[in-house]
Amino acid sequence: MPVDYRLYLVNDRKILGTRNLIQSIAEALEGGVTILQLREKELSSLDFYHLAVQMKELAHSYQVPFMINDRLDIALAVDADGLHIGQEDLPLTVARKLLGPDKILGYSVSTLEEALYGEQNGADYLGAGPVFWTGSKTDIGEPIGLACLQKINQAVSIPVVGIGGIKTANLPAVKSTGIDGVSLISAILGQEDIENAARNLLNLWNAS
Repeated sequence: MPVDYRLYLVNDRKILGTRNLIQSIAEALEGGVTILQLREKELSSLDFYHLAVQMKELAHSYQVPFMINDRLDIALAVDADGLHIGQEDLPLTVARKLLGPDKILGYSVSTLEEALYGEQNGADYLGAGPVFWTGSKTDIGEPIGLACLQKINQAVSIPVVGIGGIKTANLPAVKSTGIDGVSLISAILGQEDIENAARNLLNLWNAS
């Protein structure tokens, strides 16, 4: 399955409030999300597994690659298309060895040094950020800004996805750094009309 990083959705059930998670993700996919990551920090392994099975089937029905955040065991158990890990997760080289050569492996970075390490040690793409302040995740550091994002993108030959605080107002500026896509949570799932939010963001990316 080809990987299109333009509109990379990470789920967050807290942002949805009382709205149904599966239905909301389906609306986002209908709106044009190009890659989907399941991120669950509070579910049991069993519940995470069952949800991942559903999400993978849904993503594949739209021909969209399905990623698992952090949990290599879940990614392997459901035969996900890939895994995304951060600086505090399994070592990148270990994750690549266990995941195998044919799966997508994403790596979160916030410095040029981390980006170069990621490229050299098995990452298929980099999630660089946070680009701006964001309320979606509390376990991230200071924003890196557009200049650093551009330097990271220019320093590596693998795809770079911008993460953190990206929305309609700043998306054109983010794209101007030359990166391959943007990773979003609230800009899609936090909107009243999820499908149109995704569609408008993809159209804005394509037009920028």
